[in-house]
Amino acid sequence: MRPLLLLCLLVISAATAAEPRPKQLRAGAATANLTPPLGSDIIGGFLPFPATHVHDELLARCLVLDDGTTQLALVVCDLLGLHRSVSVEARKLIEAATGIPAANVMISGTHTHSAASALGTTPRGYFSDRELDEYQRFVARRVADGVRNAANLLRPAQIAFGTAEAPEHVFNRRWFMRDGTVPVTPFGTKADTVKMNPPGGSKDLTEPAGPTDPTVSFIALREPGGRMISVFSAYSLHYVGGVGGGHISADYYGMYCEALKKLQAGAENDPPFVALMANGTSGDVNNINFRTPRPAQPPYAQMRFVAEDVANKVHAALGKVTWKDAAPLAARYRELDNIAWRKVEPELLAWAKDTEAKATGTIGKASIATVYAGRIQRLAQASPQTKAPVQVLRIGDICIGTTPTETFAETGLEFKKRSPFAQSFMVELANGYYGYMPTPRHFALGGYETWPGTNYLEQRASVKMLDALLEMAKELRGEMK
Repeated sequence: MRPLLLLCLLVISAATAAEPRPKQLRAGAATANLTPPLGSDIIGGFLPFPATHVHDELLARCLVLDDGTTQLALVVCDLLGLHRSVSVEARKLIEAATGIPAANVMISGTHTHSAASALGTTPRGYFSDRELDEYQRFVARRVADGVRNAANLLRPAQIAFGTAEAPEHVFNRRWFMRDGTVPVTPFGTKADTVKMNPPGGSKDLTEPAGPTDPTVSFIALREPGGRMISVFSAYSLHYVGGVGGGHISADYYGMYCEALKKLQAGAENDPPFVALMANGTSGDVNNINFRTPRPAQPPYAQMRFVAEDVANKVHAALGKVTWKDAAPLAARYRELDNIAWRKVEPELLAWAKDTEAKATGTIGKASIATVYAGRIQRLAQASPQTKAPVQVLRIGDICIGTTPTETFAETGLEFKKRSPFAQSFMVELANGYYGYMPTPRHFALGGYETWPGTNYLEQRASVKMLDALLEMAKELRGEMK
């Protein structure tokens, strides 16, 4: 029996030795300043206006992961969005400087409405490729610098996934209203079925037109058994707003990052802790309770309240996570040419030309139709291809899917439900900006997010993007077997 037992032990030992051991994960995080000069146009409102004060700096927050074979870079920028060409340039610079493949780099905008434009300073055009202006070149360079700095700080890390629930801050902003109470569109057509941002507390409100996603999903990195390195978060909440006049601000996203940093022990030690807050899928969600709207508040009060509350919830959830030493990394990136720009019908184009011809040049509410008339004419001359970028990142048992649009919450919820990874979530406004992306049923309902010039893509764009994301996720899942 002893020789047999010894033989069994030798076989087991040899088999164990033959199995490749998971390599120690490494992580590094850093920031880079994206703040534009005063006088730059702030683009969050319907019409741009010059910045007169910097309330808080705009940053590119960067996280680099290395599993010993593959590297990923995750970047969140305090920008309303960024043109695809900015992402292309930044990812090219990153690959040249660090060796991280461009397909393994995710760059998203938070959608703060208090930032200068990384979409381009020329009139809004529907083109996948464009020559970068000065600020866009600056953003691309600084994003690349931030990733390079994060890569310089790579060190052994443990990883964990967690969630926190924050339903009290998210409300669907598209509402059904009593018949006859939804205003007509700027195009002079019949009224929509739903109203975006309806009158708060109105008796004409019936019910929201869609769901919300109240979950904050996060990936945490720490030095083995020790100090926190970074937390990458995603929450499906549009900007909060309530800034001072002419102010540049990162909105609640930046405040959340600072609040979470203050809760970490030794966060200011070198290298410092870096938090990231990406926008989940919030194309139809904001922070306004339309049933019982809150009273007017001083500038920054509401965004600070939201930021600190969400940070406290995430910090509490960090105490319940399970830490792992290894997390195999992988990525898939595609640019979808099976998605078309939105088609402009001849009647709508004729309306646009006639409206622009009659315009008086007045700036204000009366010019909304004129602004859309210009957008529609440019949309009718869109580039032949969209090259709409979608991406999936695998981080151990975690899966992140991305879209380059202001994506409706129900798409994000469906991705979580159908993803082959149990720990899945989405990030919008990644690697490009292609306007709002409602699901098909919403086009029949109408509303601001479905209007041509606000919505750039065909009605089935959300279906095609989700199908592509799920297909790529299945590919990455298959590689785990």
